[in-house]
Amino acid sequence: MINIRLADRVKTLPPYLFATIDKMKQDALSKGIDLIDLSIGDPDIPTPSHIVNAMKKAVENPAHHRYPSYEGMLSYRQAVADWYKKRFNVSLDPKTEVLSLIGSKEGIGHIPLAFVNPGDVVLVPSPGYPVYPVGTLFAGGEPHIMPLVEGNGFLPDFKTIPEDILKRAKLMFLNYPNNPTAANASEGFFKEAIALAEKYNIIICHDAAYSEMYYDNEKPVSFLEVEGAKDVGIEFHSLSKTYNMTGWRIGFAVGNKEVIAGLGKIKSNLDSGVFQAVQEASIVALQTDDSILSDIRKVYQDRRDALYEGLRGLGIQANKPKATFYSWTKVPKDFDSTKFTTHLLEKAGVLGTPGVGFGAPGEGYIRFALTQPVERIKEAVERIKKVL
Repeated sequence: MINIRLADRVKTLPPYLFATIDKMKQDALSKGIDLIDLSIGDPDIPTPSHIVNAMKKAVENPAHHRYPSYEGMLSYRQAVADWYKKRFNVSLDPKTEVLSLIGSKEGIGHIPLAFVNPGDVVLVPSPGYPVYPVGTLFAGGEPHIMPLVEGNGFLPDFKTIPEDILKRAKLMFLNYPNNPTAANASEGFFKEAIALAEKYNIIICHDAAYSEMYYDNEKPVSFLEVEGAKDVGIEFHSLSKTYNMTGWRIGFAVGNKEVIAGLGKIKSNLDSGVFQAVQEASIVALQTDDSILSDIRKVYQDRRDALYEGLRGLGIQANKPKATFYSWTKVPKDFDSTKFTTHLLEKAGVLGTPGVGFGAPGEGYIRFALTQPVERIKEAVERIKKVL
């Protein structure tokens, strides 16, 4: 038998947060626990039926059974451009400024390979999506943490980044509406980021996966709406959360054509594109009447209110989300985030995600996902009440 050795780049990786959470979930279920899972952001609401019907029709077309184009069908990229124009009044050239992705996670993980050399710095928000630092490490880059703290509205403070780090930085990841904190960013913040990028020649990669999951009719802005954004970066988007299509694995990157082309070079060497039937159905998704999306947002807003009011009633401090379907909640004193998560799972059958799993600055918080019906969320609050 040969001696199997992992590559150094794999040995140094932390366990993937959501794989760890899934194991905790499976262990609890195997013990017969009636689990209320508020951990992973996987919508429990089905994909709207008109999108499913479009997929059924498209999958029967033999033309879609062959290899798709690497960059995505032009009709799909045109639909993305049309959606951006309608939603954000941003004009995009579908041929050069739009690229299909196998979900935004794939694009986020691959983009450091296009622009980061070993030893280069990537500016990474923390707490944040674990793929930002992991993709950086795969490319041989050095993640530099930008802490997101409540006192600064969970926005990075660019003034605290050392000059020598800024000079070495090649990419900056941003994410608003933010996972896990549910914070929003203003146009003024993006202007500040663009000025920094221009000064130090940094590519901005904005993850906007949650831009359509907003409440109280407060629509988040797009990074690309801000003057100069397309000169310095791109925006990642996904159909996963907006249209409840997490399992379909489709998204897109839009913006600076040179950055798009660089990402496209990586993808053409590593994957063969998105199944065209999924692209056809996604064209229909992008043309969805906003009344359908408003109904989906109303479901999540009712859940948000139930959890927020319930936790407040228990004396637990939680920020009321203006977007995303997450609640970034402070853990009670005498607990850290991991111990509190374990306590709730073992004693109450309620599963959240420890804040420290999103990075050290997330310690002291737990993230709850609004992916259960209102009745189950209220039950979760009652269970938490009994074990505090």
